[in-house]
Amino acid sequence: MKISVIGAGNLATHLVETLDAAGFDIQEVFSRDIINAKKLTKDLYNSTATDVLNFEVSQATLFFLAVTDDALDEIIPQLVLPENAILAHTSGSFSLTELTRLVSIHHDLPVETAVFYPLMTFSKAVSVDFKKIPICIEASNDAVEQKLIGVAKTISHTVYTVDSQERKKLHLAAIFACNFTNHLLALSKEIMDENDLEFDLVKPLIKATIIKAFVAQHPADVQTGPAVRGDEKTIKAHLAALADNQDLLTIYKTMTKSIQNWHNG
Repeated sequence: MKISVIGAGNLATHLVETLDAAGFDIQEVFSRDIINAKKLTKDLYNSTATDVLNFEVSQATLFFLAVTDDALDEIIPQLVLPENAILAHTSGSFSLTELTRLVSIHHDLPVETAVFYPLMTFSKAVSVDFKKIPICIEASNDAVEQKLIGVAKTISHTVYTVDSQERKKLHLAAIFACNFTNHLLALSKEIMDENDLEFDLVKPLIKATIIKAFVAQHPADVQTGPAVRGDEKTIKAHLAALADNQDLLTIYKTMTKSIQNWHNG
């Protein structure tokens, strides 16, 4: 199958590399900054970097839309695709219905729409094993769904069909599990740095916490700390230590209250 990728960010970078390694023919890679597109295509055979969204003469039949949801209102009106092409957005939260609506407004030729959502955090410099990444598929019809499932199974061991409402909840859960957790780790490092302590000191604790959450029937079953054990003396000491940092103070209070409500509610 011949594929083009619209986008050259974190996900697009890994998707292009993975699809190429799996033997798919990458026709074009689009980026508003042509330099970024050229970085992705330089090691690909017969692939073109472009900063133009007109793919009218492209040989690709599948186009991955690997851009932010906020960029769609700008990109979709400029996008020109071959007749009966499949346009698959990689979004975790943008609905298939809304994608279809946008495409129908701006395209005269028939275009199939779908979602191809890899449930993973991506950074360009950090390698990932796509075989271990769940891929969630939603499509405008059964034929398109089967084509995307075929592509997904070529690069991943775990493929699900997930509708827009389910995907929206899945993405929300992922925000808590990934983005918020990472931000808490960043705040932890700031506390360590501000007190001339090495962040390496808490890394074994971080690893143990994640491992326990994985093996437990429910992560709440292995919750520890002053909030769950009702250690008000320690909590008050922590609040006093954070008195000059309203951001951390608010987060500490919110998390403490949430833990207490969960276990004592």
